[in-house]
This record gives sequence, C-alpha cells and structure tokens, in this order.
Amino acid sequence: MLDHSLDRVFQALADPSRRAMVERLCEGPASVSELARPFPMTLAAVVQHVQVLEASGLVRSEKVGRTRTVSIEPAALRTAEQWISERRTLWERRLDRLGDFLAEHPDEGSTT
Repeated sequence: MLDHSLDRVFQALADPSRRAMVERLCEGPASVSELARPFPMTLAAVVQHVQVLEASGLVRSEKVGRTRTVSIEPAALRTAEQWISERRTLWERRLDRLGDFLAEHPDEGSTT
C-alpha cells in the first residue's frame, strides 16, 4: 500500500506544469518568477503550484527579502523512483517466467 507522502508526490507530479517546474529545478534553484517565465499563467497560480510541490516534499522554498527561491528535494524523487523500480522489477520477473514457460511449451501458447 502507498503511504500518504508517496500519494502526495504522485498527485503533485500528475500536473504537467508542476512536472515541468520539477524538471527545471533539477538544473538548479530558481526564483518563483523564473519558474513562472515559460508558463501562460499568473504568478499567483505558479505560487499555488509551488505550494503543492512543497506539500508533497518535492521542493523547498526560502524567502530572502522579496525573492522566494525554490529548490528540489531529491529524497522525495528517490522515494518515488524506488517505488516504481520495485514494481518494474516485479513485472520483469513475471514476464521472464512467462517467457521461460512459453519457450518450454511452444504449442501451449498458440491458439491455432
């Protein structure tokens, strides 16, 4: 079963704008206005997206003066990556076993 933090990570990453922001932040920290530049949305909307990303643990932000700088939190990405990797490994094993079975029993796999 997924824990709630992993649920929040996948929910945050479900939005294409937030995924693009995470991709940008993988290159290094950015101000909210820098994150907003490529998007046809208000600065307030970008702040809301950043808040969702922060609540999920994917990013953290720090305000210095009037500038809010956002940076990636790699631990949350690693958690999601590990969960996906475990599922991929499980399915690869299952497909390998199916492939082995079909190789050993070629006539049982045909429908003609």
